[in-house]
Amino acid sequence: MQLDIGVKVKPAGKRGTRMRIGELARRTGVSTRVLRYYEQRGLLGAERDANGYRRYDGEDAVEVVGRIRELLATGLNTDDIRELLPCAQGGPGLTPCALSSGIVERKMAQLDHEMTELARRRAALGAYVQVMRERRTQDEALAALALRAG
Repeated sequence: MQLDIGVKVKPAGKRGTRMRIGELARRTGVSTRVLRYYEQRGLLGAERDANGYRRYDGEDAVEVVGRIRELLATGLNTDDIRELLPCAQGGPGLTPCALSSGIVERKMAQLDHEMTELARRRAALGAYVQVMRERRTQDEALAALALRAG
C-alpha cells in the first residue's frame, strides 16, 4: 500500500548515480536543510567528496526520502522511522516483521488514546458552550423584562 500524502518525486535518472544535496532536494521537493536533518537523525546516508560536499546514492536516496516523508505523514517520529527504514525497502508499504508490527501497533494505540482524549475534551467544551448559550438566553430575557419595566 502506498500512501497518497502529496510526496512528489521527479523522474528518475540511472540507479547507482551520485547526486549532490541540491539535486536531491530538487528531485524530492524537500529543502536541503531538511535533508541535512534527516542525515543528522540517521535516516539518510551521504558520502563526502574530498571538498566536503555531500553525495547521495541517486535513486536509492530519492526513494528513501520519499519513504521518510510517507512515514512522517503517518505521525511517526524520526526515531521510529530510523528503526522502520530497514523494513521499508523495495517498494511501497512495510515488510512485516516483529519490529515494524510493534512500532505501528504502538503508534495506532497511541492515536486511539489521543482520539479518545480529544473526544472527551470536545464533549467538555460542548457542555460549556451549552451553558453559555442558556445563560445568554436567560440574560437576554431578563434584559428585555428590565427594559419593559423601566
